[in-house]
Amino acid sequence: MPANGNRPLKLQFGLINHEGRYLTAETFGFKVNASAPSLKKKQIWTLEQDSQDTQVVYLRSHLGRYLASDKDGKVTCEADGHNSDCRFLIVAQSDGRWALQSEQHLRFFGGSRDYLSCFAQILTDAELWAVHLALHPQANLLSVARKRYAHLSKEDGEIAVDLNIPWGVAALLTLVYLDGKYCLKTCDSRFLSNDGKLLTQSGRATAYTLELKCGKLAFKDCEGKYLSPMGPTGTLRSGRCSKPGKDELFDLEESHPQVVLMAANGRYVSIRQGVSLAANQEDETDMETFQMEIDKETRKCTFRTSQGNYWALVAHGGIQSTATELSANTMFAVEWLGHKVALKANNGKYICIKKNGQLLAVSDSIGEDEQLTLKLINRPMLILRGENGFICHHKNSNTLDASRSVYDIFTLQFSNGVYHIKGVDGQFWYVNSAGLVCSDGETPEGFTLELLEHGRLAIRGKNGKYLRGDQGGTLKGDGLSLSSSALWEY
Repeated sequence: MPANGNRPLKLQFGLINHEGRYLTAETFGFKVNASAPSLKKKQIWTLEQDSQDTQVVYLRSHLGRYLASDKDGKVTCEADGHNSDCRFLIVAQSDGRWALQSEQHLRFFGGSRDYLSCFAQILTDAELWAVHLALHPQANLLSVARKRYAHLSKEDGEIAVDLNIPWGVAALLTLVYLDGKYCLKTCDSRFLSNDGKLLTQSGRATAYTLELKCGKLAFKDCEGKYLSPMGPTGTLRSGRCSKPGKDELFDLEESHPQVVLMAANGRYVSIRQGVSLAANQEDETDMETFQMEIDKETRKCTFRTSQGNYWALVAHGGIQSTATELSANTMFAVEWLGHKVALKANNGKYICIKKNGQLLAVSDSIGEDEQLTLKLINRPMLILRGENGFICHHKNSNTLDASRSVYDIFTLQFSNGVYHIKGVDGQFWYVNSAGLVCSDGETPEGFTLELLEHGRLAIRGKNGKYLRGDQGGTLKGDGLSLSSSALWEY
């Protein structure tokens, strides 16, 4: 069986100093300061580990340059490779903040505004940085020791760490950032408490500080103990350890979209009958759920089954779920047709549904039998991030901001080929006559989603136009073509 196909997310974050300001890499002159009040592009740093010494890290700016300190404590950010002045050690503090120590010169990095240096020999508040993760907050959580994924187990009222493949909506976890700490939220909007129980409200027992060890994450609770999987089902709760070992380490992995497909005959495409794919089922189970993995270069898509195999084009246009490796015959081009999609196989033919429900790639054009309704099932909680930041309710009006460093969680509901997007207050998104996306609708308006790129989707309003973030950071529903401002991480 192929591995899960998910890669650990690159650790990207903002660093907040003792004055609540973010470490910033300026575009001009490769200067650094700590003046910004919020996390935007210039405040995002990527952590890279040294290949020989896992304790040593490099901090890469959004310009692809590395933070460095010389023997006099002067800090720059123009090195374009890993040189000795760029080597730092992370010294984690009990409150979750980090001290960054130059490995070469053994001094600590800190300061405020334009006065940053790496010259302190002892730690004060000025040398401590809070970590604000900048990656998309919805992910799959993999236990390093057990090599199993976490998921909500509704029957047992817990998060269990016992999945081989993160499947279905239950495997989606959302990291919620609150006052320098993180909560883990399940797909039914409950928070993980350190005793393993799931609570409807966040509080002291649901807040964890993030620690990094050998490039992996550990979650430290309010008592100084770490989350780890316990017992046969891997119940996630705090153990006895006050130092993280292998059992306490996790990877966050990107969560691919998982979908169900309904054919023109009103039935779901399924693998329940064996290896050949057929649209002949009336309910949605794991057998009717497929993971869409979009190739970064070709934008073509593979469909993976819950058993870990891929759809593949076989002789005479047949489609079977037998492939264990990627090839040209496991790639399908997705054509987005408003409320429906059509799939083109590697033989240049469209997939159509035969009278007995069988899927065959034999059609030259798109008619009713070639059209499928595609429904995204593993984003009931929707968090959208564009090129300038997250989508969030505007403070003083019914519009939406698309350039915020904090996010709102929206609810995604599917109905007859379209989606309704609902805010925390229970009101719906709609596009008004001026082309603004508003969030105070009493009745739901239909939007269509197009899963176009690896990790990114586009949203069309009922006017057929794309939702995009404009220059001022406002969300508008007036995009005529697909631009970078209309693509959203989800």
